[in-house]
Amino acid sequence: MENRTFVILAADDEEELLEALQLFLEREHMKLIKAADGPTALRLFEKEQPDLVLLDVMMPGMDGFAVLRRIREKSRIPALMMTARTEDYDKILGLELGADDYITKPYNPLEVVARVKAQLRRCYAYQEQKSEETEVLKALDLVMHLAEGTLFRNGEAITLTATEFKILGLFMRTPGQIYTKQQIFSYAWDDAYLGDDSTVMVHISNLRNKIEEDPKNPKRIKTVKGLGYKLEKESV
Repeated sequence: MENRTFVILAADDEEELLEALQLFLEREHMKLIKAADGPTALRLFEKEQPDLVLLDVMMPGMDGFAVLRRIREKSRIPALMMTARTEDYDKILGLELGADDYITKPYNPLEVVARVKAQLRRCYAYQEQKSEETEVLKALDLVMHLAEGTLFRNGEAITLTATEFKILGLFMRTPGQIYTKQQIFSYAWDDAYLGDDSTVMVHISNLRNKIEEDPKNPKRIKTVKGLGYKLEKESV
């Protein structure tokens, strides 16, 4: 990543947690902007244009899911959800809304910093890589412009998150090749696979919702039972 100070927006009504997190982030030369509720988080997002957001699920005024929905209308920056609840529903909902990762509270600030650094490295290093590329990927009725970070299906623009863009780019480089969940996770998140199948599955589902006419009967991204996923080679 380039030598720069990243700006992190963290929204949580537990001030002591943010104070502790701020100390650890500053040691990594990151600037933390704090919000105690959802509406404040949105105002600061518009004003400060952060590089990454940390959103607590349960906040006054507007919960983290609602804030993430609004952010995803305008931006694909990395977003991490923080939740004290352990139900899979919270995690799956956050991922479906476009979250890149989630953290269970109470958390170790060092773990949060590590996850933030991993997301920044994955997202911004990939953007730097794309900026050096002029390649256009074409598969089926999909056209992906790597340098611009854009995707078109039959000439219609489709908005993807950074993670979705990276996963689909992997498929479009090698149509017909089967990728396991472990391979997809390691490539898209640039991290060790921890056996977390649901993260990959939710992102695949999100992609299908955006590029398939009937996401429940996908014609482009196919599931290969017991093996993984592939992008079809033949026209749909």
